[in-house]
Amino acid sequence: MATTGKVIKCRAAVAWEAGKPLSIEEVEVAPPKAMEVRVKILYTALCHTDVYFWEAKGQTPVFPRILGHEAGGIVESVGEGVTELVPGDHVLPVFTGECKECAHCKSEESNLCDLLRINVDRGVMIGDGQSRFTINGKPIFHFVGTSTFSEYTVIHVGCLAKINPEAPLDKVCVLSCGISTGLGATLNAMEGAKMAGASRIIGVDLNPAKYEQAKKFGCTDFVNPNDHTKPVQEVLVEMTNGGVDSAVECTGNINAMISAFECVSDGWGVAVLVGVPHKDAVFKTQPMNFLSEKTLKGTFFGNYKPRTDLPEVVEMYMRKELDLEKFITHSVPFSQINTAFDLMLKGEGLRCVMRMEE
Repeated sequence: MATTGKVIKCRAAVAWEAGKPLSIEEVEVAPPKAMEVRVKILYTALCHTDVYFWEAKGQTPVFPRILGHEAGGIVESVGEGVTELVPGDHVLPVFTGECKECAHCKSEESNLCDLLRINVDRGVMIGDGQSRFTINGKPIFHFVGTSTFSEYTVIHVGCLAKINPEAPLDKVCVLSCGISTGLGATLNAMEGAKMAGASRIIGVDLNPAKYEQAKKFGCTDFVNPNDHTKPVQEVLVEMTNGGVDSAVECTGNINAMISAFECVSDGWGVAVLVGVPHKDAVFKTQPMNFLSEKTLKGTFFGNYKPRTDLPEVVEMYMRKELDLEKFITHSVPFSQINTAFDLMLKGEGLRCVMRMEE
């Protein structure tokens, strides 16, 4: 390509400071260095994690920064040593990576790559400790190695999943984070539970409007903690004559995490934590909950290895085994990214996909 080896100027949504509207700026994107890939982003979605780190209430503030980690794009150019990808390949960026060489990558039990495991505080590339984004020579920080709120971005090859070029990027882009995480958490929140064969699926949320949406994903019951005077875990235990078989917590709220664990059945109940809590949060529960053979575990990206497993999740969608359309409730041009943030903050909809072309 004519742009190979050259700096590309393009639009990016820059978060200059915590909680302030993102600003569409012209940024310079440097060419990829060794083991890096420059990707042209075609579609990017807003995930609650982006909002969480934009607000910077519970994590280390790193600004100015280009957020974004749920997206689909096409390889523009590759750096030295990259052999698995070539310009034109369709890829999904992933906030965690797979080097394929470390003990975790070689293990069938783990996807916590030693080299490319998520690092929310690092705003630079791991190769040389420098940013590939600048504005008038001033560095702009990366976000979780992806920074997809930019028309072009530079990503380590280990954080890119090569996918079927026939797969529509405006749909499968949501697989690069949230949907895969929730699906993996229940198979290996609702759609995954339905596919796993659950006969009764109870949704728990403070927003009653979520129930109608949840029904589309197989939710059979709905509980709003605000409607009860007793802890929601006690309500759920009573509803199910002893507790649920499994619970998945997706918000990162520490009290919701505790409730998820304490609502599962003695003997075989399993609670899976998916959400990211405040960095100072402490999980407190009675030790007897463990002695009664309840299981508490966490999951990271649904236990999927990005490069190895994500292409098959895309194929599940292509075989119509996985419905993604109902997750995408809004679509706006990239220039309206702050509208997507407003929708998320208001609790309206599930996923808003932004198209780079106006």
